[in-house]
Amino acid sequence: MTISPDISIVIPVHNEEANCKNLVQKTCLAMRNYNKPFELIIVDDGSSDHTFNTLKSLKTDYPELCIITFRRNFGQSAAMTAGFEYAKGKYVVTMDGDLQNDPEDIPELIKKLEEGYDLVSGWRKKRKDPLSHRKIPSMIANWLIRSSTKVRLHDYGCSLKAYRADLAKNLLLYGELHRFIPVLSNLYGAKISEVVVNHHARKAGKSKYGIDRTIRVILDLILMLFFQKYATRPMQFFGLTGGIIFFVGFLIELYLLWVKFGLGEDIGTRPLLLLGAILIVSGIFMTGMGLMAEIITRTYYESSGKKLYSIREIIS
Repeated sequence: MTISPDISIVIPVHNEEANCKNLVQKTCLAMRNYNKPFELIIVDDGSSDHTFNTLKSLKTDYPELCIITFRRNFGQSAAMTAGFEYAKGKYVVTMDGDLQNDPEDIPELIKKLEEGYDLVSGWRKKRKDPLSHRKIPSMIANWLIRSSTKVRLHDYGCSLKAYRADLAKNLLLYGELHRFIPVLSNLYGAKISEVVVNHHARKAGKSKYGIDRTIRVILDLILMLFFQKYATRPMQFFGLTGGIIFFVGFLIELYLLWVKFGLGEDIGTRPLLLLGAILIVSGIFMTGMGLMAEIITRTYYESSGKKLYSIREIIS
């Protein structure tokens, strides 16, 4: 008789051949000591080294291990999504495959979920990473997200997180949006908490992150800010912006009409004439974009069966 797992641990890996064996051993040991049924889902994100073969060789000793391998590198968001879809546990835990996260912290995250939270995020309070190209970019990214969104956490980028399964399976991750899981969860209506976790220095393999991460975070943050306010009502953003631009252009042209016919001055060579015309056209264009976005949004929700709300509980 197969026992259904209570906890699904999802770990995306890419070229982590040197860490795989210790990763599986330490995670399975920690979870076996926790004494709750679990499954360990490792998603090989198109590794070009011997990551897959190393994982495959461990399957006999660790029956809890499930290996999903991609045909090519699709990115961490896609790997996490595949793990979420396959997960069978009522709780889902994610962590990095470089052994910097500590599987011994998982029980503490699960305990917090059992208090009624939907997402519990790890906080690497004593982070063991290089200052220049890891800590500083992370501090900048955390400050930008914290000051721009309604989600107040210390460490948004920590991969060690625990979710209720219904939340994990409803997260639509693509591109680089795995960094914004707390923000996406907030849009879903999730109750979010944070727990201090251990963090270890990388002992093997090569980090996949660099200073360019901050730039990508800024671009994704713009998308998140739009999602927070206007994802289901884009016309309010584009229409309002377009209306303001159109009104400013109209006032400029109205002023130039008064200059031309009221004061009798020539306006044909004035840059203001061109600016007003551009603003009027841009305003009309922005409003048109809003109408198109509104139609696309309605088509998406109506054709896909997606709902504009999420229910936490029904008592009848």
